[in-house]
Amino acid sequence: MSPPSTSGTKTNDPHLRTLVRILLILVLALLISQFWFRLPTDSQNFGPPAQPRIVAERGDLASDEQATIKLFQTASTSVVYITTSSIRRYNFNLFEIPQGTGSGFIWDDSGHIVTNFHVIEGASRFKVTLADKSTREATVVGTAPDRDLAVLKIEGSASDLKKITVGSSNDLLVGQKVLAIGNPFGLDQTLTTGVISALGREIKSRTGQRIEGVIQTDAAINPGNSGGPLLDSAGRLIGVNTAIISPSGTFSGIGFAIPVDEVNRVVPQIIQHGRVYRAGLGVSILPDSVARDLELEGVIVNQVGPDSAAATAGLKPLRRAESGAPLFDLIVKIDDKPIASGNDLHSALYKHSVDDQISIQIIRNPKSEQPEKQTLHIRLQALN
Repeated sequence: MSPPSTSGTKTNDPHLRTLVRILLILVLALLISQFWFRLPTDSQNFGPPAQPRIVAERGDLASDEQATIKLFQTASTSVVYITTSSIRRYNFNLFEIPQGTGSGFIWDDSGHIVTNFHVIEGASRFKVTLADKSTREATVVGTAPDRDLAVLKIEGSASDLKKITVGSSNDLLVGQKVLAIGNPFGLDQTLTTGVISALGREIKSRTGQRIEGVIQTDAAINPGNSGGPLLDSAGRLIGVNTAIISPSGTFSGIGFAIPVDEVNRVVPQIIQHGRVYRAGLGVSILPDSVARDLELEGVIVNQVGPDSAAATAGLKPLRRAESGAPLFDLIVKIDDKPIASGNDLHSALYKHSVDDQISIQIIRNPKSEQPEKQTLHIRLQALN
């Protein structure tokens, strides 16, 4: 007898039927999900047809815009980006530690770069990035910490460098348009614009020395702008951006620049001598408190150096009369500018160079019965 045939028979296994149903449900769910996610959105189904907008013709740029663009394209080639670092020793190994960044500008055809002293302070290695993105090593030529100015010199050929155009600061007016170019927060070749907000401001250098005649501007100056140029609308250098007033450390509408007339006086000395030879009288003075205690307004001369400029002009040191009363010279004016303190005296002298001739008004023996007013003419000497 042959075995019974199994073809065409249905299984009665309930577990198998359940498994088949689950598989069918899963396949159906997969197909539904694929269909659902491919459905168009409501906007695609029912929204109006949309096309890209037609671009309107711009026309020519305004004349002031064209002038600003041309000025930037010309002046920015003289602006550089400065990065500094210092070498530290640790466990007999040397490490180069990033120090900071700042801005500067090309001063002359010899490759001298002017920047702020505080940009390079404490650093031992300097890299200068030019407008064409090339980077050069640089060395310090000299500094003037009291003026917050420094000069670097880049290595290599200077034939392809473009020096900045130098203007003047003694004829500036509040309201003039100004432009600042620099590298705020490391963003190189950044242009900001504004106006001269005030003139004749005073700030302090890193050494605490007063810097007078400072330009105040509302052109945005942020960390990294220090050492960069402040330009007038003709593209001429009128100041070196150096400081801001801000509770947060970023720009808040008040920036300061060292006037270019001061820069043009200091930088050639740094290039020639590596430092600024301060012009002075060759005297020492008493503390301001002594004059105040004597109810005097001026600066009391204490000692006069032998063979000094002051001695040659006739200034006399502090001394005593036969009665024991002090005799002294009180400096009250320099070139008709009132002198009320030691700071006033130092600031007045700092504006001058060695061998400049100035006039000094003094009162000789102001506490005596016969005080004597005199005007002396002094040729300033170099101080160490």
